[in-house]
Amino acid sequence: MKTVSYPLVSVVTINFNQTAVTRDLLVSLRNITYPAIEVIVVDNGSRDTSVQSLKQEFPEINLIVTGKNLGFAGGNNVGIKDSKGEYILLVNNDVEVTPGFLEPLVETLQQQPKAGVASPRIVYHNRQELIQYAGAIKINPYTGRGKKLGYLETDTNQYNTIQETELGHGACLLTSRDVLEKVGLLPEVYFLYYEEHDWTEQVKRAGYKVYYVGTSKVYHKESISVGKNNPLKTYYLTRNRILYLKRNTKGVTQLSSMLFFFILSVPKDIAKFLLQLDFPNLKSYLQGISWHLNHNRL
Repeated sequence: MKTVSYPLVSVVTINFNQTAVTRDLLVSLRNITYPAIEVIVVDNGSRDTSVQSLKQEFPEINLIVTGKNLGFAGGNNVGIKDSKGEYILLVNNDVEVTPGFLEPLVETLQQQPKAGVASPRIVYHNRQELIQYAGAIKINPYTGRGKKLGYLETDTNQYNTIQETELGHGACLLTSRDVLEKVGLLPEVYFLYYEEHDWTEQVKRAGYKVYYVGTSKVYHKESISVGKNNPLKTYYLTRNRILYLKRNTKGVTQLSSMLFFFILSVPKDIAKFLLQLDFPNLKSYLQGISWHLNHNRL
C-alpha cells in the first residue's frame, strides 16, 4: 500500500438464516492483509439461534441481533450506526474476499478527488473465471434498468483498472464516514434491491464520484438469500424498479418512464409468466405494481 497510514475500516455484513455462509465470509476476512478493521455482523431476525456460534468462533466480531428483519438497507444502517471506522465497507455475507482486496479500495477513496464510493471487481464464486461486475452504466431513466460492464465475460484481467463508473455494487461497497454524514444512510423504503443505486445517485448529486477498482477482487455467491427465481425477489425488483424511477426522475422524463413501463414492460412480463405457467411469480409481480397504489408520496 502506498500510504503509510491504515485508517480503521468498519466491515458491515448482514446475516439472515445463513450462519454457514456468513462463516465463510468471516474466514476470508481473517486472511486479509489490511491490518485495521472491525467486523460488525448484523443478524437480521434469523429464525434460529445458530448465529450465536459465530461469536464463539469469531470472538473479534461485533454481533448485533436486531430481532426482526429490517431489510438490506435497514440492517446495514444498524451496523453503520454502531461502526467506528473512518471508512465503512458494506459487504454481502455471500461474498468471500481475497487477501489484498481492501487496500486498493481504501487507496482509491484516499487518492482520487471527490471519490465517495468504490466497488471491486466481482466474479462468480461457483465459476471463478466469469465476471459479474466490472463497473456499470447508469440506470436508464426511462426503463429503470442498468447494465453491468464485463458481465459473464471470462476474467483475464482485462478489467484490471481503476476508473470512474456510474454505479457501485451492493455486494461490496466501500464509502467514508464523511460521505455518510453528508448524504445520509441507505434509504430503507426499498427493503431489498435498488437501495444502493438510489443511495449512489444521492452521493453523486452531493458532488462525489463512484469508482470501479479492478485491482481489488472478491467472489460472490449471488442470490443465496432469496433464490434466483423467487417470488420475493420478483416482488421487490418490480416494486423497487418503479420506486427508483419515481424518486430519481422528474417531469417529462418520469412520465415517459411510467408510460414505457406500463405500456411495454407490463404486458410483456405478464405474457412471459403466463407462458411459463409461473403463477407465483406473476402474483408477486402484480403485487409489486399494486403496492404503489397506496404509496403515492415517497
